[in-house]
Amino acid sequence: MSRRYFGTDGIRGLANRGSMTSEVALRVGMAAGKIFQKGTHRHRVVIGKDTRLSGYMLEAALMSGFTAVGMDVFLLGPMPAPAVAMLTRSLRADLGVMISASHNPFADNGIKLFDPDGYKLSDTTEKLIEKLIDSDGTELLAKPDAIGRATRVESAQERYIEFAKRTLGKDIRLDGLRIVIDCANGAGYKVAPQALWELGAEVVKIGVEPNGRNINEKCGSTAPQALIDKVREVRADIGIALDGDADRVVIINEKGEVVDGDQLMAVIAETWHRRNALTAGGVVATVMSNLGLERYLKSIGLTMVRTPVGDRYVVEHMRKHGYNVGGEQSGHIVMSDFVTTGDGLVTALQILGVVVSTGKPVSEVVSRFERLPQVLENVRFANGSPLEDTRVVKAIDAGKAKLGESGRLVIRPSGTEPVIRVMAEGDDEGLVSAVVDDIVDAVRAAAAT
Repeated sequence: MSRRYFGTDGIRGLANRGSMTSEVALRVGMAAGKIFQKGTHRHRVVIGKDTRLSGYMLEAALMSGFTAVGMDVFLLGPMPAPAVAMLTRSLRADLGVMISASHNPFADNGIKLFDPDGYKLSDTTEKLIEKLIDSDGTELLAKPDAIGRATRVESAQERYIEFAKRTLGKDIRLDGLRIVIDCANGAGYKVAPQALWELGAEVVKIGVEPNGRNINEKCGSTAPQALIDKVREVRADIGIALDGDADRVVIINEKGEVVDGDQLMAVIAETWHRRNALTAGGVVATVMSNLGLERYLKSIGLTMVRTPVGDRYVVEHMRKHGYNVGGEQSGHIVMSDFVTTGDGLVTALQILGVVVSTGKPVSEVVSRFERLPQVLENVRFANGSPLEDTRVVKAIDAGKAKLGESGRLVIRPSGTEPVIRVMAEGDDEGLVSAVVDDIVDAVRAAAAT
């Protein structure tokens, strides 16, 4: 069965078009609500959102769908995606929903679903929901006396802030640290600065004035220049950049340099390993993580397992094989001792904990390894599958042969747009660039025919 609605991270698209209309959201609420009604208890669903204008529309439609099939709805308002996952568990809900398109522009939106344990849904469950979305909705409707109620959770922000603070440990305070945080005008714009302030930090806030249209606009983890400038301007100890739903983070050190998720994983893995808290003897990363991270972990006796791109695949492997640290180069870091999905604030707090306990500047704490030259190019195509073209296959084989054991080559189609991503890395930057250029040329030639 082909997937009509769900992609690699829930349902996503242009607001008020295609799969992101009120009608589809209503049907998603009815379908998911029906599937997660198990047992005779009063069923409940938690709904959070980011700050996009279309969030109001989708929230109302989802609420209508869930109540129509007999689920009670708990509305959180603007809250980070990891907070929704956490509160799904905390409130003993049967389902959690985050309305967000993460780091995408404001015109997009999305619907992410979490199971009762706070994990993203499996492919099997998503397919079951898709089948019901396109069914006759009348058979899903609850009896008049079983229609659900909707309640706004006024304490949601405070509950998440306390949860995040507890992950740092009682003995660690952030007094004396000047922190600039960029919340991308997104879901974390209230809770993240408040948590840092309550821990004692001097907090400088940017990206905390959402207007429904400025989420991720020249701010946040995908556009950190404003944060870099502010860190340098106020001479901050650290900069923290979240994305639209606050499940990823990028760190800026006191010099104004960007630190990605690979370095953050190295810090957390080594720190936890030293205190015997790291399980399974290593971390789970994706095929996009830098080879320098893998070599560094090996040098300190740890392993690194790679999965396909996507935090859901990282989490699946972690759960199956007992790892408690994993993540992506983009800054999605999952620490299963605390969270079930990426959490930008909790990740930042772990780094700050190391900074406080060691007394070292951020630039020293987060520089665990030297990144190998890595080149990534995206090639758009209109029709067919360029990767099946003979010219592309030959270029890929030739690239692998040239890199040999000194590098890696990853070619993959995007899960959200008609793009082929070509990535190579290795010790010789010139060779890496040449390999990528050759493959990109072949893909473009194939796409043009």
